Amino acid sequence: MKPRIAVLGCGYWGSNHIRTLKGLGALHAVSDANAARAEGFASDHDCLAIAPDEIFTRDDVDAIVMALPPQFHAESAIRAVENSKDVLVEKPIALTVADAERAVAAAAANGRIFMVGHVLRFHPAFEKLKELIDKGELGEVRYIHSHRLGLGKFHTENDALWDLAPHDLSMILAITGTAPLEVRGEGAALLDNLSDFAHLHMRFPNGLRSHLFTSRLNPYRERRLTVVGNKAMAVFDDVEPWEKKLAVYRHAVWMDSGQWAFTTNEPTYIDVAQGMPLTRELHEFIRCIETRDTPRTTGEEAIMVLRILTAGTVTHD
Repeated sequence: MKPRIAVLGCGYWGSNHIRTLKGLGALHAVSDANAARAEGFASDHDCLAIAPDEIFTRDDVDAIVMALPPQFHAESAIRAVENSKDVLVEKPIALTVADAERAVAAAAANGRIFMVGHVLRFHPAFEKLKELIDKGELGEVRYIHSHRLGLGKFHTENDALWDLAPHDLSMILAITGTAPLEVRGEGAALLDNLSDFAHLHMRFPNGLRSHLFTSRLNPYRERRLTVVGNKAMAVFDDVEPWEKKLAVYRHAVWMDSGQWAFTTNEPTYIDVAQGMPLTRELHEFIRCIETRDTPRTTGEEAIMVLRILTAGTVTHD
């Protein structure tokens, strides 16, 4: 039998988890502060609706997916793991590094799985990109930049950096395998005192540099991660159709008689098997519940992401 998983939080992203877990045969219950909302999802997906205060102590719940406003994630995760539940916590897992560390430590102390919803780590195009990098196809990685732009969503607690950047930071950290030595942030607030535009500049060991740009007030949608190596460059563009999501550019640059010369080449599009990242993420969660393996996206990684976000946050009066 598959583990019995409950979803706590039936908002936009929680509803995605509900539908996906139902398709995987692992949805046991839903829970939300709005009882009528939870009852509606329970009716639609033939599962239980459980009050939030009761979900942590139910013997028929093995694990909980938490898709709450981030200020509630840490305390809810601690309560869950202390009641012998495994957890998948959506990003960001907390609003402070200290709260995140408490939640992750509680999971370790209680022997529970603590997985983080860094869903793009499970995108087939990113997995293929990581494979190319690990095989040395790009050579030594020198620079990484990511752009995650669009219109909305708007939150009262999260600015553009905290809402959008965790996706890209998780991918950048997976590629670099280490924390940055230096983080510098820039932001601009147009609507209120929360940044609607944000830049992060990072310096990693071995001279690798990276920058990240997020915006929730952009007129067009962009979801692009670019990796520059000394042998080739690669672009993961999630706005493109599947056959063009991952491109490798084998441009050449060299010194000729004291002058820089270069040639450009058309991109090579890499075959990527189609698959829904959220489905693959939840497959991993179910597998880790069953095997007790360490998830690909750990609490320790999420803490590192929060440290970067904290270092790069710009306050506005």
